Amino acid sequence: MRKLRLPLGPVVLDPMGVALTDDDRRRLAHPAVGAVVLFARNYESPEQLRALTEEIARLREPALLVCVDHEGGRVQRFREGFTAIPAMRGLGRLWDRDRDRAREAAHAAGYVIASELAAHGVDFSFAPVLDLDYGSSSVIGDRALHFDPNAAGALAARIVQGLAEGGVAAVGKHFPGHGFAALDSHVAVPRDDRPVAEILRKDAAPYREAIAAGLAGVMPAHVIYAQADREPAGYSRYWLQEVLRGKLGFEGLIFSDDLSMEGASTAGGVPERARAALAAGCDMALLCNDPEGQERLLESLGDAPIAHPERAERMRRKGGRDLRKSVAYRDARESLAQLA
Repeated sequence: MRKLRLPLGPVVLDPMGVALTDDDRRRLAHPAVGAVVLFARNYESPEQLRALTEEIARLREPALLVCVDHEGGRVQRFREGFTAIPAMRGLGRLWDRDRDRAREAAHAAGYVIASELAAHGVDFSFAPVLDLDYGSSSVIGDRALHFDPNAAGALAARIVQGLAEGGVAAVGKHFPGHGFAALDSHVAVPRDDRPVAEILRKDAAPYREAIAAGLAGVMPAHVIYAQADREPAGYSRYWLQEVLRGKLGFEGLIFSDDLSMEGASTAGGVPERARAALAAGCDMALLCNDPEGQERLLESLGDAPIAHPERAERMRRKGGRDLRKSVAYRDARESLAQLA
């Protein structure tokens, strides 16, 4: 099959099963597509995953990016044949006992995740979660590293470094922070009515250390921070341009969170949601679990390429050696075992 020569587009889509269907291939050939996100339903075995990512790579030149939510704990899409990564709150508990060991384990978590994803053709993970653990958000919960911004930032920085050393880019989420808002943005439109200064001082603080450590991507929250903007952060030029790009100096790729979520509904239908996200400053718009919506989205966007392809290219996995055969990988798994 001849590869299509197309620049990357601004849309991230998901295939339907463990192998590409004809409908998947047709959608992924659309000029507006730039990346493929995988879920548990797309995983059956390590061999199947490699075959799937290899087929995706053969579709286009440059190849579509391949990504996944692989944080650990409740959110780990690939399990059989992969190391079970503990929930990230375990790193926070270890931090409270021994900060040096916590930093070592955080780096190990990133390195193990990256080594295993890269060996199977995955470019990056939507991790780490940088939300703070206020105890009020069930959808975040033990996905958060800590309630202390300094602890969360220090641990996140080590995860980012571990991912990078394993060849995989990191995407921090959910900017500026989903930990305080109680409602789940998958099924509601959460609000956070705290003063902006408090959110900047606490929730946004971990991003400074993560960005300094090489954070390649950021995903904003589908949360309305009412004291700053009437729109969710993913549709807000204030949060994405003034704060993330301006105050924090972030130069990487910004992904919308999944536009099929209820938290994204304030902008209207799927095409309107994508346009609102891209206009606010997102580089890529992510739409999952909605094949009909994907068709409407692709039709509405046409063939415009991603605005900053150099940001997307930095998301590609690095290196070609299978790090699972290395001493560093063995040592990282041993370090990670202390969180079990």
